[in-house]
Amino acid sequence: MAAAPFLSIGDLAARTGLTVSAIRFYEVKGLVRSIRTAGNQRRFTRADIRRLSFALIAQQLGLSIDEIIAELARLPEGRTPNDRDWARISTGLKARIEARIASLTRTLGVLDGCIGCGCLSLKRCSLYNPDDRAGRKGPGPRYALTDDWAGDL
Repeated sequence: MAAAPFLSIGDLAARTGLTVSAIRFYEVKGLVRSIRTAGNQRRFTRADIRRLSFALIAQQLGLSIDEIIAELARLPEGRTPNDRDWARISTGLKARIEARIASLTRTLGVLDGCIGCGCLSLKRCSLYNPDDRAGRKGPGPRYALTDDWAGDL
C-alpha cells in the first residue's frame, strides 16, 4: 500500500518526534508550509519530515533559528529536494561541524586544568594564566575558545 501523500500535523509530530506546538512554531517561521483542507486542517508533505529533521540536526550543531531558515531557503520551491539540493546545504555545514569539533577538542584538552581550576581567565591563575595573559586576548575562557593560547604555556 502506498504512503499517503499528505500528513496531518499529528502524524508529522509522531514521525519527527516534535510536539504539535513545535511544528506550528516552525510553520510560523516558514520552515514548513501546510496545506489546508476544506475543514481547515493542516496537511504537510512527506518532504516536511526531512525539513524538520534537518532543523533538529542543525539545532544540535548550534545553528540559530534564523540560520536554519536561511539554509532551508536554499532548497527549491514546488518540488521535493533531491540529493544534490541537500548536498549543497551539507557542504556549508561540514565546515561548521569541523570548527565545532576543533573547539570541542580544544576544550577537552584544557578541561581538567582550566575548568577544573575554576578561574578560566581570571588573574589569580599562575599555572595556566600567568599575569592574566588570557584576559588581554579577550573576554571569556580564551584557552577553551581559541588556538592562540599555545604560546602562553
